[in-house]
Amino acid sequence: MSADGQGRSHWFDDEAGPVVRPYAMTRGRTTSVGQHRLDLIAVVVTEPHAHDAEADPALSPEHVDIVGLCRHTPQSVAELAAELDLPIGVVRVLIGDLVDAKYVHVNRPVPPAELPDESILRDVINGLRAL
Repeated sequence: MSADGQGRSHWFDDEAGPVVRPYAMTRGRTTSVGQHRLDLIAVVVTEPHAHDAEADPALSPEHVDIVGLCRHTPQSVAELAAELDLPIGVVRVLIGDLVDAKYVHVNRPVPPAELPDESILRDVINGLRAL
């Protein structure tokens, strides 16, 4: 018997919630096959031909839900995780699967290092005003 007197392991926690289900959804994977790097603000867009996703036996109900949620309005990775009430890591793996299957594509945000410098934009504006 454990220290709690109820025969439970010391690590058991009734408040922990479901742990096995997300693990099962991704078949134990923590990354997708294509190793897609998905930021929280990356936007997922359903491909036009993705209407047949529901009939694909390789897709889980969660895959189909992602395709459906992004069909009319592209959604960020963070929005999808919140809407599906799933951990971000699980959603990233599922989106990676959908990218590999060509049901969705991902628009990644422009990295800050690639954005034009504000001083350059001001110089361009001032140059245009001088014309």
